Amino acid sequence: MSETESAAAAVPAAAPERKPRRLRGHKKGAVTCCVASSVRPGVVASAGEDGCLCWFDLRTKDVLLTIEAANKPISSVCFKPGNEDFVYASAGNEILSFDVRMGPQSKPLDTYNYNRDEINQIAVSSKGFLAAADDSGDVKIVNTIQKCLYKRLREAHTSICSTVQFIPWRPWTSITGGLDSKLAAWDFSKGRTLFSIDYGSPELQNGSSSGSAGQCFNPAFVHSLAVSEEGILGGLYKVCAVARGDGAVDVVDLEYELAPAKSKGPPRTATSTMSSKRTEPGDGSSNRSQVKRIHLDFTMGGHNAAVSCVAFSAFGEKGKFLVSGGNDASVKIWDWSKGFSSETNRDAELVLDIDVKKKVNWLCTTPTDSDNLIVCDTSKVVKVYNFQ
Repeated sequence: MSETESAAAAVPAAAPERKPRRLRGHKKGAVTCCVASSVRPGVVASAGEDGCLCWFDLRTKDVLLTIEAANKPISSVCFKPGNEDFVYASAGNEILSFDVRMGPQSKPLDTYNYNRDEINQIAVSSKGFLAAADDSGDVKIVNTIQKCLYKRLREAHTSICSTVQFIPWRPWTSITGGLDSKLAAWDFSKGRTLFSIDYGSPELQNGSSSGSAGQCFNPAFVHSLAVSEEGILGGLYKVCAVARGDGAVDVVDLEYELAPAKSKGPPRTATSTMSSKRTEPGDGSSNRSQVKRIHLDFTMGGHNAAVSCVAFSAFGEKGKFLVSGGNDASVKIWDWSKGFSSETNRDAELVLDIDVKKKVNWLCTTPTDSDNLIVCDTSKVVKVYNFQ
């Protein structure tokens, strides 16, 4: 069977067309990003090119609140952990914080201007550290309690740093990705890398089906990262999902990659080969019962253009599904953990493929039984889908 036939066989039977709910609140341009509340099921905040922040409660029809936050496009938005009345937004090279209880006339409580270039993504840790990845390749870590620059993370990325996340079960560790095709983990208290993976290296490219005919020919830029919450699926997995520019999604076992960093020595760069199904990096000295990386690409029914965003599911059994959205105007829902256990001898499975008609800018999920998949595309309308 050819790769094209294999890919066709991997795609689930076409589901009836899903018509989304449409949430209107933004005035013009595209909706760039969204974030779902973890403590208020059904509450979603979105941000757009119009410089506005919008709040929606999916139990109601209309927008709850609109704040004209900036006079330029907003690139990223996130809630403050532990108090979601506060929200952070990045616009240009600035980060703004707002108290939503102040209503539509809310003014920025704090403004941070430590980044030199345009910010692509921000993230906030439970300890009050705010990370901002920018076009220079740097990541600035801000202490929001003392309101000062804490650390500058640099030299891991040679091009735009597009995405940053904190690792919840390791409070002093963050992870970044960039348009140099690199993934890097950091001890941000010391400002040094713990490990890095170069998806543009010949070893990874030659071992990956993404170099095969029929796959997206774009470089394996890292566009987005999603780190699983601690304790998902019985605490068996502590992973990171990587949205790549070549149309693939990787899921990496972070604990395995970080393990060498516990001992002294130079940072480790992973050079293991990738396959279209699963790989087990290591020196082969022991038999491992769990796969350390899986690779979800077009041969499994995946994307045929760049993947712009990934998120672990908040609905149902938390983290059971991985959701990816791409420039091919599709959203894929994966039962990813099947591919992580070699004991089951099964591969990760694509369980749903949704044609969303437009390129996906961002997506998130909510911990509700319905209206639980939120998609931001190149329009000014937020789309809401049901996954049951």
